[in-house]
Amino acid sequence: MEMRLEPKRTALVVIDLQRGILTLPAAPYPAAEVVERAAALCRAARNAGCVVVLVRVSPSPDGADALRPLSDLAPLSPPQLPPDWAELAPELDRQPGDLIVTKRQWGAFYGTELDLQLRRRRIDTLVLCGISANIAIESTARDAYERAYDLILVEDAIAARSAEEHAFVMRTVFPRIGRVRKTVDVLEAFGA
Repeated sequence: MEMRLEPKRTALVVIDLQRGILTLPAAPYPAAEVVERAAALCRAARNAGCVVVLVRVSPSPDGADALRPLSDLAPLSPPQLPPDWAELAPELDRQPGDLIVTKRQWGAFYGTELDLQLRRRRIDTLVLCGISANIAIESTARDAYERAYDLILVEDAIAARSAEEHAFVMRTVFPRIGRVRKTVDVLEAFGA
């Protein structure tokens, strides 16, 4: 089935493709492949007239706003982050018209201006890509779904820590809240 996107009502949301995250394990697609596909999506989205949102995660300089709940697994990020942790992948070719969102937790909506900026632009459809499928992408997708955005999740432009984590959300969560598509399908819908 052909997918249609209305450019003025669509935003590409690229999540956590930043230096600190890109050094961590990624599967089933290596981080470099995810970045390459996301860069192609950015170019196509901009050419089509869509809003591009580049999301990064970074605690405040003193780290006081980092979440520290009691949990069975240790936090995924190191306690002392390198200075270039939040630098976006240069392949994304950040442009002056791109929206930059810095989040302090997994999801891109809570505590940020993302929803406000999207609604002011009358955006109702989000195309999501980035890392990590079952953490940042899933958190953002669930929040977007609860805010009534239509979602497209770009399966081969999303990675997780393991192939199993990626497969689980792609099979059981994302099809319930949006449409799961390949990069080639979204590029075609953008007119690339």
